[in-house]
Amino acid sequence: MEFSINYLSFYLIHVDGEDKRSKHFQTLDKDRYDNNPLKDFLDGELTRITKRKVERHAKSENAPTKIGRFIVEPGHELTSNPNYNLFQKVRSSASTEDFREAADQIAQMYMDTSAVRGGALLIASAKLTKFFDDPFVFIMKCDFEPKVATITDEETLVENVEMAITTKNMKSIQYPFMPEEGIMDAAEIKVHQASHARYFEDFLPFVSYEKSMPEIMKTQVIGMVQEHIKETFPEESEEKEQFEEAIEEWAVTPEREIQERLTTEQVVEASAQIVEQTPDAELKMKLDHVAIKAHLSDFGETLHLAKVNGKYMLMIEADQISFDKGFSPIEFHKPDEFEVVVNRVLARK
Repeated sequence: MEFSINYLSFYLIHVDGEDKRSKHFQTLDKDRYDNNPLKDFLDGELTRITKRKVERHAKSENAPTKIGRFIVEPGHELTSNPNYNLFQKVRSSASTEDFREAADQIAQMYMDTSAVRGGALLIASAKLTKFFDDPFVFIMKCDFEPKVATITDEETLVENVEMAITTKNMKSIQYPFMPEEGIMDAAEIKVHQASHARYFEDFLPFVSYEKSMPEIMKTQVIGMVQEHIKETFPEESEEKEQFEEAIEEWAVTPEREIQERLTTEQVVEASAQIVEQTPDAELKMKLDHVAIKAHLSDFGETLHLAKVNGKYMLMIEADQISFDKGFSPIEFHKPDEFEVVVNRVLARK
């Protein structure tokens, strides 16, 4: 997968407290880029950006790579979105001057964000001639590399470089998003931020991002519990009001404790509805210091939760047990019969 640069604009961004400045260094066309040191610097980066894997619904809310979609009101075309129009302006630039004008707008939008960081901002139009006639837009942000030195000659030995940049942890935006080789979606972009900070996506205010799996699960669970409240408690009752308040608090609490409000049958039924839409939905929980990671579909099938003598017990069915790191005598254990273990637990006071 080889890209051919049409145009590229290079900006240097300086941030010192409230002092924020950007300086345009150069805008290159294809011929000038091919003979510029930037070619060696960026060689292979566009391919890496394009091939970087991304999940439409990430498993974590802080996933570094996301899919964004231009926001469009129902009944309106993509051309009603100003961010989309600006990207199209970059793609359709037929001269260095046209490209520079569009790139300047993107650079200024980035400078206007509250969390702008210093470094180098590169905006490029590049063709993947193997598949498409229309170019891609790449926006790349390289941070400054502190305390860099280069070897010079035997007298000075090293020379300090104050404003070195690196492609390590480079942030990037690719438009359009290419879900598979040879397929592009004009309504979507791919954003990558090596850090968990979201500032690099914030300068595109008219782009929305796909919800993460935890967000989707949370929404589905809240909807199911609210339906249960509606069916169980009479309107305007104190019990209904208390349950609703508890759910509101639950929804904003990072680490939550078991609520003990639904029966096993109700939980299994609710879980089945989620699993039907999201077969790979994860289940993570901790029993004191013991962490459990499973699939939501395991609950009620091979994973069972019970209460004995006021304490919680988790039972897991399995055909085999394997061990990874940390050797222990348990690897040689011959398990007792289930009834023996249950009676042992029941005998505790």
